[in-house]
Amino acid sequence: MRPLKHIAWMLLLAGCTSVPPTNVHQPMTARPMPRMESQIANGSIYQVGTGRPLFEDRRARYIGDTITVKITESTTASTKSNTKLDKSNTSTASVSGLSGLPGKGLLGLDLNASSANAFSGKGEAANNNVFTGSMTVTVIDVMPNGNLLVSGEKQVAVGHEQEFVRISGVVNPSYVDSFNTVESSKIADARIEYKSSGQVSEGQIMGWLARFFLNVMPF
Repeated sequence: MRPLKHIAWMLLLAGCTSVPPTNVHQPMTARPMPRMESQIANGSIYQVGTGRPLFEDRRARYIGDTITVKITESTTASTKSNTKLDKSNTSTASVSGLSGLPGKGLLGLDLNASSANAFSGKGEAANNNVFTGSMTVTVIDVMPNGNLLVSGEKQVAVGHEQEFVRISGVVNPSYVDSFNTVESSKIADARIEYKSSGQVSEGQIMGWLARFFLNVMPF
């Protein structure tokens, strides 16, 4: 019975601390790989594995290095449509004379018919998104052409609410400035997320039973 209790507690804790799913490149961090250094003996102060030349560029270029991303996302989209259709028909028929033919009772008969159709439709949509901030990500892979695949996550917990900021994408080293920072607009295949987990975020999600009836109800 004790293992069953442990499993129940694990499921309960997992439900209380659920992490929202992500679409960023995995993994979101990487340990530095060992470097092939020259055969130089270590001294009492200088260590080959950690030493760097005095005038070496400090910009990231190895797996495990970090880059600061400046998030400057601002998108605006709008669309408008207007449709109008008018259609009218008129028909007129009359019988003035039936000389030498049967059916003289139709003499003087007039027939008038008319129809009209009208349709008008309008549509408008607008979307504005602004996302600013900064965070540091890790180089998780170096491509053959020198581009860096970066990925990272920042978690901020305030009370019982947790916020997740995630970024991943491909960085061209030439876009990284001397302060080892890059703008998010210069990241290729960028995936930027801002999600939260907690009572506030759960209150904005429709319950599964309500979603079920919303899908099956015909009206």
